[in-house]
Amino acid sequence: MTSPATTLRDEQQLIASLIDTMQQEQAFLIRADSEGLSGLTPHKAELVQQMAALAARRHQALAAAGFPPSESGMESWLAAHGDDAARSARRELLARTTDAKELNRVNGMLINKQMNHTQTAINAMRTPAGAADSGVYGPSGQAAASGPSRRFVVG
Repeated sequence: MTSPATTLRDEQQLIASLIDTMQQEQAFLIRADSEGLSGLTPHKAELVQQMAALAARRHQALAAAGFPPSESGMESWLAAHGDDAARSARRELLARTTDAKELNRVNGMLINKQMNHTQTAINAMRTPAGAADSGVYGPSGQAAASGPSRRFVVG
């Protein structure tokens, strides 16, 4: 039978890689570097997928050992069977997960800020200065008529 603690080291390595990736993501967000972000996104998704697979393996090992296949089950297993190294690895993993959650929160705020900035720019393109609701560009991105013209014909 596989120990539920077997995946902890691999999970620690993955969360460290995810944190590094999220820090890079944050730098790209601050610079509004969409190309950098688009290159980073698949790697970030792969790391998250690998972490989920390891957590699933740990949960299966917990179930096989007669414990709930959950994070609380891991705590129960550590109390009953874990050694100091496993407990320490688990604490480190949880601390790094907290760090990743905070990075994710901050990056989400940066994304929202960038989206608001983009929306403001789009709105500015749609409504020329001094105009009430007339748009320069329509929903299709094509120039839209701005209402009656006040041009005079001189002849």
